Amino acid sequence: MSTIYSFAPIAGRQAQILILGSMPGQASLAAGQYYAHQRNAFWPILSAWLQLHPDADYAARISALQSSPIALWDVLRSCKRTGSLDTGIEAGSEIINDFQSFFATQPALTHIFFNGGKAEASFRRYVASTCDTSIFKLTRLPSTSPAHARLSLEEKRSVWHAALQMALQSPVTTG
Repeated sequence: MSTIYSFAPIAGRQAQILILGSMPGQASLAAGQYYAHQRNAFWPILSAWLQLHPDADYAARISALQSSPIALWDVLRSCKRTGSLDTGIEAGSEIINDFQSFFATQPALTHIFFNGGKAEASFRRYVASTCDTSIFKLTRLPSTSPAHARLSLEEKRSVWHAALQMALQSPVTTG
């Protein structure tokens, strides 16, 4: 099992919301793009929020994110994993990204959204012990992965859009 590496963060200067995944899947790693699996709901959900054409190319998606109050990254910088699922991550192989440096460059950041349970668990286990995360509102959202089929695309979109709307319209209460 070889070590895999995540991507650099995508963030504009005024990001208020950080969306965190765990580690890119095989399709994303092969394409060099966040959420490249054709059945992942991330880009359909975010494209609708950002008012992008559903078939917008990756460069347009990144540009729209950088111009929005939304940043994107993964909790893990590297790990060993078999396949694409979070359950395939080898225990003890996880190395987290440099959140202290990232947070220092993002003073407007108030909310962190987790794209599924593994991202949240890894963040709480590894990052919360190295950084003061009490200043952020932490929220787990339903995974956009095609493996998370309990909710339809429309149900996921509704939950994600409501969370984005609330984060951008309400004052921060941490905890």
